[in-house]
Amino acid sequence: MATGLLRRAFTGISSSTSPAARRVLLRAFASEPQIDASTPKARETSKLKTFSIYRWSPDSPTKPELKEYEIDLKDCGPMVLDALIKIKNEMDPSLTFRRSCREGICGSCAMNIDGCNGLACLTKIESGSATTITPLPHMYVIKDLVVDMTNFYNQYKSIEPWLKRKNPAEEPGKEILQTKKDRAKLDGMYECILCACCSTSCPSYWWNPEAYLGPAALLHANRWIVDSRDEYTKERLDAINDEYKLYRCHTILNCARACPKGLNPGKQIQHIKQLQPAGNSDSLSV
Repeated sequence: MATGLLRRAFTGISSSTSPAARRVLLRAFASEPQIDASTPKARETSKLKTFSIYRWSPDSPTKPELKEYEIDLKDCGPMVLDALIKIKNEMDPSLTFRRSCREGICGSCAMNIDGCNGLACLTKIESGSATTITPLPHMYVIKDLVVDMTNFYNQYKSIEPWLKRKNPAEEPGKEILQTKKDRAKLDGMYECILCACCSTSCPSYWWNPEAYLGPAALLHANRWIVDSRDEYTKERLDAINDEYKLYRCHTILNCARACPKGLNPGKQIQHIKQLQPAGNSDSLSV
C-alpha cells in the first residue's frame, strides 16, 4: 500500500524539481489522510419523526386511539403518504388507508393532517414535532383512515354530472363543439377530483350532511350549468333551488382553503345563487 502511494507521488514530480523540493512534496503527500475504498462510509445520523395516527377497527370496536410510530426521515420519501406506506410495509401491516396514483389526481388519499384536510401524496412531511393524521372529519369511519364515501358520491350523482341534450348533434356520431371562450368558463371546476376535502371541511356540511349537497357536488352542478353544450340549465337550477340543497352555504370558504387543487367551490356556489330567480337567495338561509 505504501509503495503504491509513493509511486503515485513520484509520477507528479517532474525531473526538473530540486531534491529539496521533492523531499517536501513527499512529506506533504505522506501526511495527508488516505481513503481506503474498502472501508464503508460512516452511516449518516438518523432523523427521527413521530407520526400519531388514528386507529380503529370494526373487528375490535373499542374506543378509537392515536397510535404513535417513529420513523427515520432519512430512509423515507418526502411526503406523508411515503411515511404511511413505510409504516404499513415495515412496522404495522394492519394500518389501513386509501391510496392509488400518488400524483394528486385520484383523490384517494384524502385525510386530515395536523388539523387540515389534504392529500397525503401532496403534503410534505414537516420537521419538528409529531404529525397527527386522522380520517376526514365528520364522516363514518370504516377502519383507521378509511371513511365511508357513499353519501358523498350519492350527492354527486344527484346533480346528474353528465351532458344532457334536448336536440341531437347536427351530425350523428360527431362531437358537440364549443368556442374557446365557452370552454374557458369551465376552468376552476372541471379540475375537481372528488377527494371530499372541501365538503368535509365545511361546517354547514357537518350539520346537514344528508340534506345539504356540499361544496363538491355544487361545484360540479355549476360546471354543467355553465357548459354551453348542455341544454338543461333551467332544470338543473330548479333541481337544486332548495333551502337545504343550495342555501345552507354560508360562504365560510373553508372549502377553498382545503382544496388540494386550488379551486374555490364557494365562488361557484355563489354563481349558482345569482342565477336563481329573484327572491330565492340567502334570505332562505338560517
